[in-house]
Amino acid sequence: MKMSCLLSPTLREDPSEAEVASHRLMLRAGMIRKLAAGVYNYLPLGYRVIYKVSRIIRQEMNRSGAQELLMPTLLPREIWEESGRWGVYGKELFRIKDRHDHEFCLGPTHEEDITSIARDSLRSYKQLPVNLYQIQTKFRDEIRPRFGIMRCREFIMKDSYSFHSSEESLDKEYKNMFDTYCRIFDRLGLKYKVVEADSGAIGGGFSQEFMVLADTGEEEIFYCESCGYAASRESAGIGEYAVQKNVGQGLVPCREVKTPDKKSIEEVSAFLKIKPTQMIKTLIYETEKGAVAALVRGDHDVNEAKLKKLLGAEDLRLADEKVIEKITKAPVGFAGPVGLKDVKIVADNVVPTIEDGATGANRKDFHLTNVAYGRDFKADQVGDIRYAVHGDVCKKCGKGKFAVTRGIEVGHIFKLGTKYSKKMKATYLDENNKEQPFIMGCYGIGVGRTAAAAIEQNHDKDGIIWPEAIAPFKVAVVPVNNSDEEQMKVAEKIYADLSTKPELTGEVLFDDRDGRVGVKLKDIDLIGIPTKIIIGPKGLKDGKVEVKDRKTGNMRLVEIGRIQFQ
Repeated sequence: MKMSCLLSPTLREDPSEAEVASHRLMLRAGMIRKLAAGVYNYLPLGYRVIYKVSRIIRQEMNRSGAQELLMPTLLPREIWEESGRWGVYGKELFRIKDRHDHEFCLGPTHEEDITSIARDSLRSYKQLPVNLYQIQTKFRDEIRPRFGIMRCREFIMKDSYSFHSSEESLDKEYKNMFDTYCRIFDRLGLKYKVVEADSGAIGGGFSQEFMVLADTGEEEIFYCESCGYAASRESAGIGEYAVQKNVGQGLVPCREVKTPDKKSIEEVSAFLKIKPTQMIKTLIYETEKGAVAALVRGDHDVNEAKLKKLLGAEDLRLADEKVIEKITKAPVGFAGPVGLKDVKIVADNVVPTIEDGATGANRKDFHLTNVAYGRDFKADQVGDIRYAVHGDVCKKCGKGKFAVTRGIEVGHIFKLGTKYSKKMKATYLDENNKEQPFIMGCYGIGVGRTAAAAIEQNHDKDGIIWPEAIAPFKVAVVPVNNSDEEQMKVAEKIYADLSTKPELTGEVLFDDRDGRVGVKLKDIDLIGIPTKIIIGPKGLKDGKVEVKDRKTGNMRLVEIGRIQFQ
């Protein structure tokens, strides 16, 4: 491709709208252009990257034994009502009506449609297992689209779904997809961690996220420095804390202290002149099983996903002011576990280790000090119900401590079980000719997010440093002076010769534009092409050209006829 023919509107200045490196650099490199909030055009350079990411995904998915199909974006309300998600998915779901007043949504994900396909097409256990995938545009009405193509309202995704007759079969395919994803991200040239994760709106049981490591990543990754266990902030499991054997014995008696207008942990701990780690925070929740008082240490936060799982609850929400006052006999800000009645008390693992604690007195403008677990109160249930923090004990090995890094979620694999098949009555006939619900798995990769994450992980002050596998072009041929006949002749020959090599077919960019070489080289670095071949007067005297590596900055002089690439 000659650059004079390429639509590549690069920008000299950073766009004011860009918040992260990938957004800023994709705009500056002429790869994307915004059409509306969270909606982007992929220009030729950007689409070449998307195409290459998709090609690697497709090759590895096909290698895994999965079959590609394509489902519609426009999904009828009826199948979403079958799964029960039409009314609960939330405002992220784009909902529209046709001229006949029939309701549809623009697919954010395709569990319902793929389950209906299996229901209509797979009748016998002999047809299982099956893994079906697509690479398709998805839609989610994000409340705040941001970070360019990292979090947008229209995006490209690979989603696949597997159907099984046994848990053992699902486990085998889940491992197959795990290995497939590792091959994909290895081939993409990305550094990543696989972490335990919360299944979120997709639902189901066990799930793992593939996180590209980047300092600018949106999410925290907790990993054990001893055993290598890793998890997202939402799912990081915390090891148990040893409870003092003599807790509650020989301590100063619990006493009530007036704390006028002091409600928050920060306000109360400052007033009482104690550390937040001595505070016991009490939050009142409502569930379909009744109200629950959740206790965590003052410097910790309740992890509602963990609490919900521990309780076995379907619905969990913070109680409103009226409910809190009814249960605690006090306004918001003064709840505590001592003397609390008619409500289940659930304590985080660390709460029983707190001696001389402080907590709300269930009375306006009063708190309790010198509170001890086992003497002054006791929980109905103790478990891991909080978000992990740096230094927490790893649940897997029980010895190592958590360190924290940051990452960007690019892939997520789920064990869905029968969540959708039971609700949608999607069944097959087993060996005994009895109907059984399909056991399902779900596996997704954000194609655009992967491209953006690659930039977040690989860039410098001059621009993008693409991994070679997904760079828009692998090689750029740049003559220093277009007016120099010899330079242009050599540049054109190198361009023609390299373009005939099978590994470089369509991968060579010839910067034949008029203008200063400094501007051209800056554009090539901004775009992130891995290798530059610079044809200048000094090298040509000795029949050589400069070959420069974008990632390392290393430059070498190479004879014109000996330019080679791995």
